[in-house]
Amino acid sequence: MENAQPGTIYLKDYQQPNYWISETHLRFELADSDTVVRSRLSMQRRDGVAEGAELVLHGVELTLLSLLVNGVDVDQSQYSVDEQTLTIRGLPAQFELECVTQIQPQDNTSLEGLYQSRTMFCTQCEAEGFRKITYYLDRPDVMSVFTTTVVADKAKYPLLLSNGNPVDRGDLADGQHFVTWQDPFKKPAYLFAVVAADLALVEDSFTTMSGREVSLQLFVEPKDLDKCDHAMLSLKNAMRWDETTYGREYDLGIYMIVAVDDFNMGAMENKGLNIFNTSCVLAEQKTTTDAAFQRVEGVVAHEYFHNWSGNRVTCRDWFQLSLKEGFTVYRDAEFSADMNSPTVKRVEEVQLLRSAQFAEDAGPMAHPIRPASFIEISNFYTLTIYEKGAEVVRMIANLLGEDLFRQGTDLYFDRFDGQAVTTDDFVACMAEVSGQDFSQFQHWYDQAGTPQLDVSGEYNAADKTYTLSVSQSCPATPGQADKPVFLIPMATALVGRDGLLPLTLNGVDCGEETVLAVDQQSQQFVFENVTEAPVPSLLRNFSAPVKLRFDYSREQLLMLAARDNDGFCRWDAMQQLAVQIINEQAVAWRQGEAISVDSSLLTAIRALLGDAEANDKAMVAMMMSLPSLAYLIELSQQADIEALQAAREKVRLAIAVELQSLLLDCYHSNVSTDEYRPDATQIAQRSLKNACLSYLSLLPDQSAIELLQQQYQQADNMTDTMAALSAMVNSDGPNAASAKQDMLDDFYHRWQQEALVVNQWLQVQAGCGLAGGLDRVKALMQHPAFDIKNPNKVRSVVAVFCAQNAINFHHSDGSGYQFLAEQVIRLNELNPQIAARIITPLTKWRRFAPAQADNMQAALKQIMAAPNLSSDVYEVVSKSLT
Repeated sequence: MENAQPGTIYLKDYQQPNYWISETHLRFELADSDTVVRSRLSMQRRDGVAEGAELVLHGVELTLLSLLVNGVDVDQSQYSVDEQTLTIRGLPAQFELECVTQIQPQDNTSLEGLYQSRTMFCTQCEAEGFRKITYYLDRPDVMSVFTTTVVADKAKYPLLLSNGNPVDRGDLADGQHFVTWQDPFKKPAYLFAVVAADLALVEDSFTTMSGREVSLQLFVEPKDLDKCDHAMLSLKNAMRWDETTYGREYDLGIYMIVAVDDFNMGAMENKGLNIFNTSCVLAEQKTTTDAAFQRVEGVVAHEYFHNWSGNRVTCRDWFQLSLKEGFTVYRDAEFSADMNSPTVKRVEEVQLLRSAQFAEDAGPMAHPIRPASFIEISNFYTLTIYEKGAEVVRMIANLLGEDLFRQGTDLYFDRFDGQAVTTDDFVACMAEVSGQDFSQFQHWYDQAGTPQLDVSGEYNAADKTYTLSVSQSCPATPGQADKPVFLIPMATALVGRDGLLPLTLNGVDCGEETVLAVDQQSQQFVFENVTEAPVPSLLRNFSAPVKLRFDYSREQLLMLAARDNDGFCRWDAMQQLAVQIINEQAVAWRQGEAISVDSSLLTAIRALLGDAEANDKAMVAMMMSLPSLAYLIELSQQADIEALQAAREKVRLAIAVELQSLLLDCYHSNVSTDEYRPDATQIAQRSLKNACLSYLSLLPDQSAIELLQQQYQQADNMTDTMAALSAMVNSDGPNAASAKQDMLDDFYHRWQQEALVVNQWLQVQAGCGLAGGLDRVKALMQHPAFDIKNPNKVRSVVAVFCAQNAINFHHSDGSGYQFLAEQVIRLNELNPQIAARIITPLTKWRRFAPAQADNMQAALKQIMAAPNLSSDVYEVVSKSLT
């Protein structure tokens, strides 16, 4: 794209295509050199379109071999081809279009369309990969019934898969064979999939609520057969949960999952044939951490839930992406909450929003969950679309209540089954069943940025009233300077000495919790009959994705942490207390003063440890963990990373030293000899034990090293192994260097044949916050385990270093920025999607001091000047420099 700027696509310009495709017949003749794709499309001109209207088909990196209409070769004067399209003129109202194209999957490093992952052929068609396979109307509102025949060498590729149900198969000449698949449900091209491979099969079945038997099939490399049980159990649990919670039953006779090592995303919901990154399907206790077990469970559920929220009802255009993704993330989050600890799950969601999505909302790529425009749709698979989109659905569900929300989703699925629709259609169903007016709520779909609530409270002892004064604002974002006020549901309670106080508002008894509708720029809520000065518990269970400012004293935060019954608010009180203290110590560090940690934080953690057995242990582990450096940076107007890092580490060390005996007792009391299970109880126990270990590893004596070595050697699961390895890698205590290298060498020797485990080994080193981080990363990129063409490897090394190792990436000499620019330019030629996604740390240059900001902009300009810049990278860089 040298010397050319890609065009912008606008939602306001949406128009239906001139032609529809009712049936799609495809034949893939796979070979290790050139692959031939034969398509036969049954097409009809849309009603109201003038006779002779042009047909413009999408096609990228294709060689056109032949083109026929109704069996007759199309004259060259009737069509034209460029780098993006095939345009045909003079067509009848109805016709069959036959097209033969040639492609080279073996050279396709973008991992879009049809490509080879080691020894298998596979596809990734979302969002616009199908146009790299054959000429087609590659847009989500064009829905067709697909019949697909796959032909390949039987010895090399005994397994031939596509969407739907198999309807024919057989052997051909020269050692070839074929399988024909038919999907009876209309779908857009982005849901298409093909796999040709030699893989092992794990099979089970599920009986639906109507009594149909569904075959469940997982295809993996033979060495991974022992890592499929958790994914299969998760799939069955998800199918049962979707029937119970939403009344949605699976519709085909077979459901397949294929594990692929080279994949740009986590997984893909292709109809009946889900293609998964291996990291999201393989799980076994010796190779997989608890967090990875939970991720497999969540991703398997997410892709299955898409069968209805994304496949049976899909999005009209890519501006509606959150229609399927936000809704489905909400569904998988609720499933995961039911399978595990709801409070811990909710806190994890909030951590991601606050540290990453809020930053996205404040950056140059900020966009509403329904964007008004984009240059490259691949850049909009964002936390805003997914996570914030899920929060918007959550607010709707909470505003309606469980029964009405279920009625709304039933109406949505039944009314729009087999159609491509919009977020407006979804909200309209919710309004219809509830009778509520959602016009103000719609601002959540149309406006970018994170709203902020500024709240103050005043107690009147004489009148026994407590008044909450609330104002809302939302900062300017690209293209949106002034914004109408949002409807923000703020769940609220008042905490007294003995727990929650009864609430009376406007003469109405509200129980112990109420949801305040913040729908004006400024307003007041007056609670009556309040018998003591309370502490407000605000935004309970994080009832809206907003920033909240309330001037809590440290005593009030301690009271919330101890007496509130809302898990999120208890955790948040601890986070706010820690933020206050770390920021205080960062100022002292900058001024060269001694750092001493306020005793209130030590008191709170001491209380948590003393009462750990009576509480959710996973929640205790989260409450005693300090805010991440990423979150501290997000809270800063102009981040001083060195000061924040130094202060945070000093506070961690103070906790370790002051509470050593309690931490050690808690650690030993949570060491278990029970057989490993990735269930909520055991995960909670291990998380608390390893939270204690993380603190104990900071102690400046040999006992810390010995404790890490002991856990590493005795561990029977990857969670405990990685906890010990990570703590050791980040240790800079006496005698740590040799012990660290010994552990790293042993780990790699033991697990070098397991790619996903090696990725963890790469990640822990790339993320190490000790000095010399860039040199370590460059060395890792020369290691045989690293492959720049594999997205998992790039994410494990380059992305972890640049996005999660702030203290090293933001080194004052700008070397981290230069390194990232070089990797983006290199990946731009290989895999533009991955290149664009790793740029994000540079886009935040406005949050840093002038010297750092200048270096970050210089790196962005270096990328911008590179030749042949992809539209993916161009969009992110150009918007970042604006």
